Amino acid sequence: MTVDIVVFDIGNVLIEWQPERHYDSVIGKDRRKEMFAAVDLHGINDKVDCGAPFRATIEQATEDYPEFKDEILMWYFDWINMATPAIPHSVALMRALRAKGVRVVALTNFGIESFEFAETKYPFLTEFDKTYVSGRMGCVKPHSLIYEMLEAGEQATGAQFLFADDRQENINAAMRRGWKTHLFNGPSGWAQRLVFEGLLTDAEAAG
Repeated sequence: MTVDIVVFDIGNVLIEWQPERHYDSVIGKDRRKEMFAAVDLHGINDKVDCGAPFRATIEQATEDYPEFKDEILMWYFDWINMATPAIPHSVALMRALRAKGVRVVALTNFGIESFEFAETKYPFLTEFDKTYVSGRMGCVKPHSLIYEMLEAGEQATGAQFLFADDRQENINAAMRRGWKTHLFNGPSGWAQRLVFEGLLTDAEAAG
């Protein structure tokens, strides 16, 4: 079946998402390891990605772990420094697909406020034909519901989709629904896959 819709994850596909790297640069690796061992910040962020208010959720965590208050607040105040830089070749691939008339959508685990902020820093996030943002949808990858909601929104199923994501569990969930998938570990491999699927030429995929 021909691919009709290309689905991009955002974190670590279009924008690097490396909170630990930022913490290491500010507070040092030892303090970061100590804090992450005590505080499940990624788990707390999952609540934000499901639609919980960003600042209030992070501030609540400081009450639960007061010994790491300053470091936890960095997750809110320094957030954009953790979601950086953009991955230019991936952005170019998204634009090349759209220039050829291929429908391109985003499926991302992202909080409501943080995504709106990211759009101001990375204007290419506004260029998708449609964005499916977990915070707005009330569920996150790899739960099957978020894939079902995207299928309903696109009125398409199975191998009509080609989905790129950097997390194996998210890929597995899409594969169970019959989607074509690509485990993203860099834009060059993604470019090759788009050429293989006949969506771009070598020249168009070169970035």
